[in-house]
Amino acid sequence: MRLPQLGETGQRRLAAARVAVIGAGGLGAPVLAYLAAAGIGEITVLDPDVVEPSNLHRQVLFTEADTGRAKAVAAAEHLRAQNPEISVRAVVGALTPENALEELAGHHLVLDGTDNFPTRYLASDACELLDLPLVWGSILAFAGQVSVFWGAQGRGVTYRDVHAVPPRPGEVPSCAEAGVLGMLCGVIGSTMAMEAVKVLTGSGDALYGRLALYDALRARWDEVPLARDPGRPPVTHLEDVALTCGLPGPGGPVEGEVTLAQLPALREAGARLLDIREAEELAAGMLRGAEHLPMGELLARAEADPAGARRELSDAVLYCAAGSRSANALQALAAHGIAVRSLRGGFDDAAAAGADLVPPA
Repeated sequence: MRLPQLGETGQRRLAAARVAVIGAGGLGAPVLAYLAAAGIGEITVLDPDVVEPSNLHRQVLFTEADTGRAKAVAAAEHLRAQNPEISVRAVVGALTPENALEELAGHHLVLDGTDNFPTRYLASDACELLDLPLVWGSILAFAGQVSVFWGAQGRGVTYRDVHAVPPRPGEVPSCAEAGVLGMLCGVIGSTMAMEAVKVLTGSGDALYGRLALYDALRARWDEVPLARDPGRPPVTHLEDVALTCGLPGPGGPVEGEVTLAQLPALREAGARLLDIREAEELAAGMLRGAEHLPMGELLARAEADPAGARRELSDAVLYCAAGSRSANALQALAAHGIAVRSLRGGFDDAAAAGADLVPPA
């Protein structure tokens, strides 16, 4: 109230604002906490997942007592306790091409703190169709990015202008595979909340047309100017980008996944076991009997000689660090008619379960 750039008018705008936050994880947790504390009138929380113990170092909105609860529900409960004067709606489910427009319509602003490419493209496309500003953030290891996208009826920059083509399956590791520093979530999430307040109140210079890059190890912010791609056609409908970039849908098992308990029988039946991690990931060892074939080389073989790869890889079991890349590879190979399997949970779960490990060859 005492800040002249905000004052009573700015606070009234926040109280009247309706905001949708996609993802209640590492970024969503600080975003939600600060927006609730700022007095945002109505907040919608969308998340399909449940709270797990491994989340707690970075998703500081939750406690151990929330383990097993739906993140959206637990987050809404904490926000109401923090600020009883705001309205919070929990949506337990993923944003999909079928529900995105309905779920996001009626809001003044959307914040995307998700960690998968299909949802990022979907959120941006939906906001372009609805003409809504989108505060976007991303984190991995020690680095983070923040920007504010707004199609502005063909005049502004959107996520597709920055990333025109979805990545190939497994090209970009997830936080579960590469790791993320917990405090980085606070830095980037707080910055996203700051940009949201600026957009909603008209204060300062929001990150339209700019990409802010944060390097935690250097303690330095850098900035990259963004421009709309004049050759990019406007978004006219919502597509399922999971079909394009091959990422598995949020939550639930992927068809073709096998468990560690099923692996011995498959090996006895002659199935090859392929470790598709990068060479630098092998320091902790490999599963006994596995062959090392990095994912990039695996997919390149399949593209160059699908018939040969089909003979060589048929019924092979792939594993990566946490199961995401192998599930992506499974889907990418299936597009070439090559049937393989993916080890659920990957090397990390197998090692934690006491699987027989050997040094890399």
